[in-house]
Amino acid sequence: MTDAEWQVVRDAMPVPAWLEGRGGQPEGYCHRQMLDAVRYVTNNAVKWRAMPADFPAWDRVYAFFRRWRDKGLAREFHDRLRQRARRAEGRDVEPTAAIIDSQSVKGAASVPAASRGYDGGKKINGRRRHVITDSIGLLLMVLVTAADVTDRQAARVMLPRLREKFIYFSMAMLMSRRLARTTSRPRPQQARWARAA
Repeated sequence: MTDAEWQVVRDAMPVPAWLEGRGGQPEGYCHRQMLDAVRYVTNNAVKWRAMPADFPAWDRVYAFFRRWRDKGLAREFHDRLRQRARRAEGRDVEPTAAIIDSQSVKGAASVPAASRGYDGGKKINGRRRHVITDSIGLLLMVLVTAADVTDRQAARVMLPRLREKFIYFSMAMLMSRRLARTTSRPRPQQARWARAA
């Protein structure tokens, strides 16, 4: 992480409890080193134990990541950076429109059958990641499902959660209610050869 990136990230990071006098003890490692290590793991898709010796011990980095994840600090950190990016673009900090899309990914042999599905359109057996972004492409929500779950089915789950988080998604909720209705009406059965001459 460059010094300029660190200046932006440092201001967006949650303040440790011990600095605010709420108890606890100082951490043994610099947050910049820890974030660099977590970024290395996610960027290079390596195992925690395969981290280079330049970073703190892998178990300390993993404990840092796990603690942030479990307490919701990683999400809070992401939200603060997204708000900062939206302000830099001259927009309100809360988005008012969202875009949902998905991508099917082939499942490895180790993926259990209960969490995979078959995407008939792309002919992929695996999982699908549904992503909701704001209008400038910043991430709002991710949901991983079996590949046979459509965008419409995922939207029924994701849009109400998005509405809880962002107050300006009234149009999204209206769309959610429309999606919840039954869209396929029973068609009258026609004889197979009714129009044959």
